[in-house]
Amino acid sequence: MNEKKVIKKSKKNSQAKEIWRRFRKSKTAMLGLVLLIFVVGIAVFADVIVPYENAIAQDIPNRLQGPSAAHWFGTDEAGRDLFARIVHGSRYSLAIGIITTIVSMIIGGLLGAVAAYYGGWVDNVIMRVTDVIMTVPPILLSLAVVAALGANLRNLLIAITVSCVPGIIRMVRSVVLGVVEEDYIEAARSYGTSDMRIILKYVIPNALGPIIVTATMNVATMILSASGLSFLGMGVQPPAPEWGALLSDAETYMFSAPHLLYIPGLFIVIAALSFNLAGDGLRDALDPKLKD
Repeated sequence: MNEKKVIKKSKKNSQAKEIWRRFRKSKTAMLGLVLLIFVVGIAVFADVIVPYENAIAQDIPNRLQGPSAAHWFGTDEAGRDLFARIVHGSRYSLAIGIITTIVSMIIGGLLGAVAAYYGGWVDNVIMRVTDVIMTVPPILLSLAVVAALGANLRNLLIAITVSCVPGIIRMVRSVVLGVVEEDYIEAARSYGTSDMRIILKYVIPNALGPIIVTATMNVATMILSASGLSFLGMGVQPPAPEWGALLSDAETYMFSAPHLLYIPGLFIVIAALSFNLAGDGLRDALDPKLKD
């Protein structure tokens, strides 16, 4: 028994090494990983880099100053240090992206797996509701949810999650349809294993590859969606230094103080690009058809 466990663990280690070998062969994937470490590092060590008080402390006499030794990224319309607001804003943007991705993957993953596993009327009901929701563009759906519930961080999370779930349901269903036909699923059924246990223990784990890749790339989409809603005034509300909200505040001063627009925009691009490039590399590394 112990020998089987050792062999199984050895196989998993060799698979992980092979995935890492394929991943690091891609220069764009490694660039994405470096950018991802950079962005996550800023969020994790934000309090070490610069105190949060610097992000909210107003200094009206020094408002709309350009980058300088005292204020690396300049100051905003209230004299607040833009560097501090960018650093601490990374926590809002990343948290929104990661939390909404996890919640939507759980909800969409379970519904997609249930639809594929049971088929029949269960599949029809779930997919028809999904099709109806997907007729509404995600940004419009998010705007409708925020307009109905009110503009704040909690409702922003709900809105983005709701707009993302239908796409995940379709993706997971398509992956699981291939898994449920495998012999080990039939074997589990013949042993009297409950349907929910089969779904959670056998179906979803064997469909994790595409799900992980989609989740990684969805974080970028969520960050962009949150930034867009905040830019429209429907997301995180002032004085919270979320990157999209910084863009919204900068709209009035885009000619007189362009650094207020370009710098937050650059960090949004870097964050989204890092997840997209890493997701692309992970997808290629997990591709069983790749023989190099």
